[in-house]
Amino acid sequence: MTDTSLHRPTVESDDYLAKRSLRKGTAGWVLLAGLGVSYVISGDYAGWNNGLTQAGFGGLFIAFVIVAAMYLTMVLGMAELSSALPAAGGGYTFARKAMGTWGGFVTGSAILIEYTIAPAAIATFIGSYVESLGLFGITDGWWIYLAVYVIFIGVHLAGVGEALKTMFIITVIALLGLVIFAVAAFGLFNPANLTDIPVDAAAAGASPFLPHGFLGIWSAVPFAIWFFLALEGVPLAAEEAREPSRDVPRGIIAAMAVLTLTGLVTLFLGTGAIGAKALGVSGNPLVEALGPGVAATVVNYIGLAGLIASFFSIMYAYSRQTFALSRAGYLPRWLSLTTSRKAPAAALIVPGVIGFTLSLTGSGAMLLNMAVFGAAVSYVLMMVSHIVLRRRAPEMPRPYRTPGGIVTTSIALVIGLAAVVATFLVDPVAAAATAAVLLALLAYFGLYSRHHLVANSPDEEFAALDSAEHELSGRSE
Repeated sequence: MTDTSLHRPTVESDDYLAKRSLRKGTAGWVLLAGLGVSYVISGDYAGWNNGLTQAGFGGLFIAFVIVAAMYLTMVLGMAELSSALPAAGGGYTFARKAMGTWGGFVTGSAILIEYTIAPAAIATFIGSYVESLGLFGITDGWWIYLAVYVIFIGVHLAGVGEALKTMFIITVIALLGLVIFAVAAFGLFNPANLTDIPVDAAAAGASPFLPHGFLGIWSAVPFAIWFFLALEGVPLAAEEAREPSRDVPRGIIAAMAVLTLTGLVTLFLGTGAIGAKALGVSGNPLVEALGPGVAATVVNYIGLAGLIASFFSIMYAYSRQTFALSRAGYLPRWLSLTTSRKAPAAALIVPGVIGFTLSLTGSGAMLLNMAVFGAAVSYVLMMVSHIVLRRRAPEMPRPYRTPGGIVTTSIALVIGLAAVVATFLVDPVAAAATAAVLLALLAYFGLYSRHHLVANSPDEEFAALDSAEHELSGRSE
């Protein structure tokens, strides 16, 4: 696909890029794997359980298997793309090279919507955990939402090395909490609890295993995605990795393995301990699954670590996506200015203000669905990018190659399309509102920013090199 703009990107000075640079070589593959788990681990502690009301245990379990297949095939595709195109733009960088400026911007915008809204949803879950513990006498969540945004934006401003190490430590604590939960919940497990939701006789395919029938499985997909949401953010750390072509693929694949295991354990043991009906409406499901006791109290406190880990790390992801889009001119350029500690200050603060405002709705389930809409749109476009680049640029250096090639990423593409539709089944108003925001961003790009792109930003240089190679090959023929 070629760009049709009559305006050529401008070449900015070295000083422009120097003021918009990140710290290099701060993360190896283990730290990147920790980052991947950190992005997602809050999904084990809260949010996923609302899918039980949509589909029952059986429907949510089937949705989990489908979604796990989507993420596995997508991660294998992204591992290849990130090894070939290691830049802070992640999915936007891939789509920019494959589908031009329009494809790059719509993909980057969808990712940015996901990463801006997801912390807002997580903030509401943090509020539920804090209130259930009775900490500080807080009963109104907005104080909690404000505190976590202010504190963790401040930590990120201290610099990426400090932020990644902090995320890793919090993630290890959160994983320990899941181990404690699993041991305690195993003794409470009762298979009958898995199917205690009344069967809707009017639903096609309804049974105790699928109380809301086959359609319930589709409706549960956005909640199953919560077990993996934001894993695709690992490539956003490419410019800060030691050996990006090796470390990013290894990190994202290792994180996927860990998250599949924790998701299955949480789904089975949590539902089996208390029952699908009760767990489906819980704000802090793991704690309520265990009931009163020492284990529940410990998991409640550690659950805060899990939620904070994802909140903290997705904040990192939205700042890098904003930074990359701004540095290349797709968003206002001042958003990509970095501090003396190489932290993109405005890219941390502006989406944070938007997220905090959204968190004031207090509706975690609604915000979750909105974040999933942005995520699913980006997944579709990233898999299209993989397929296009395999077809159009087979000679492009790929230190890692996706097993199965485009067949593998086509699986993720099809499931991703179904996930986009599923968000409208769960909450059509929220999904439509999110789609409207995406269209508004595209209007901004079409009317203004596509005429003000930066030719020598890393992502635009990748695309320019590709165009030059095509021109040379065309002349040689």
